[in-house]
Amino acid sequence: MNSSTLTLGKTASQTPRLRLELRSLMQGRQEIEISHQGEVYRLRLTRNGKLILTK
Repeated sequence: MNSSTLTLGKTASQTPRLRLELRSLMQGRQEIEISHQGEVYRLRLTRNGKLILTK
């Protein structure tokens, strides 16, 4: 990754926070699946530019 798509910020507790550009995460798709603790979630980008996360 390059510096334009990956940045680290600091939270109140000074723990590094990862920031990804949605464009690099979605890679041109309107919907992706995210696996978390054995469950699959769908992250969808609407026509209006909103994000919807569903289980």
